[in-house]
Amino acid sequence: MNLNCARDAAKRTTDVLLSAFGLIVLAPLFAFIALRIKLDTPGPVFFRQQRVGRGGRLFRIHKFRTMHAQPDDGLQITPANDARITRAGHWLRRAKLDELPQLIDVLAGEMSLVGPRPEVPRYMALYPPEARERILSVRPGVTDRAAIEFRDEARLLAASLDPERAYVEQVMPIKQRYYLDYVQRHSFGGDARILLDTLRALF
Repeated sequence: MNLNCARDAAKRTTDVLLSAFGLIVLAPLFAFIALRIKLDTPGPVFFRQQRVGRGGRLFRIHKFRTMHAQPDDGLQITPANDARITRAGHWLRRAKLDELPQLIDVLAGEMSLVGPRPEVPRYMALYPPEARERILSVRPGVTDRAAIEFRDEARLLAASLDPERAYVEQVMPIKQRYYLDYVQRHSFGGDARILLDTLRALF
C-alpha cells in the first residue's frame, strides 16, 4: 500500500468513526430539530439536493430543510434575506445546524468531514476543467477553509443586487483557490486544525 492509499484509508477510518459517533451523540438534537421543522411548516425534515462528488459522481446531499417545500428548480444559492427561508430555517442557518445531517453522507462514503465543499452541477461546470478535475479528485467535505472564511456568505450575497452573479464572480474564485490548496496540501494534522477552527468559528 503506497503512502497516498494509506493516507486515504486513515482519513476514511477517521470519517467513519467520528461521523458514527456524532450521529449517536447528536440523535436527541436531531429529533428536536426534526420536530421544530415539522411544527413550523409542512414538508419533509430533510432537504436533498444533487451535488458533485469525488470523480464527478453525483449524489444527493442531506441537510435539514430550512426553506418552504418546493420543487428544486429555483435559485441554487440562498441569500440571508431569501423569502423562501422558514422561521425555523433562519435559526438553523445562523447556527449552521442545517449542515449536521451531512454526517449521514460522510458515513455513507459520499463525503468526508474535511474537504472542498460539494457544489451543485450548475456551478461546478463553471470551474476550469483542470481545476475541476483536481478538486474532484478528493471527497467533498462538510467543512474546509473556504467554509470558515465564508461562514457569513448568506449575508454577503444578501447585500448584492444580483446574488448569483456575486457568488459566481466574487465568491467562487476565492473558494477555488482554497479548494486547490487543500487538494495539494491536505494532511491528517491539517484536517484536525480545520475541524477545530470550524468549532471556534461556530462557538
